[in-house]
Amino acid sequence: MGYFIKNLQSQDGLISNLYTGTNVAQLTQFLHQMMAQIGYSVKEEQPGTITYEKGNRVMRILFGAFVKYFKFTVTIVQTAENEITINIFKQSSGVSGGLIGMNQVKNEMKMIGTMMQTL
Repeated sequence: MGYFIKNLQSQDGLISNLYTGTNVAQLTQFLHQMMAQIGYSVKEEQPGTITYEKGNRVMRILFGAFVKYFKFTVTIVQTAENEITINIFKQSSGVSGGLIGMNQVKNEMKMIGTMMQTL
């Protein structure tokens, strides 16, 4: 593949990457495949915005860090220069899993960010 150009921003709760040499539909398809491989399902999808979820929120609240739950929103924006920006926002803080749960969300965000660089 090799569409990844560079990481524009990486901070707690947001990862922004720049891609070129493809279109939004193709990149969205690759994204769906990648997220499905690591256990995510599409919770909601609108043009340019996709929400992915993994795990069970209710079980996370009941059993804390023993049950994993992650939720991320991905926006895909094509710029005028034929470049595509993908932003990944975390939608779950992990607080219901305590400090361990918060660390799980942080590590999952890092892992997804690293995987996004392989697109």
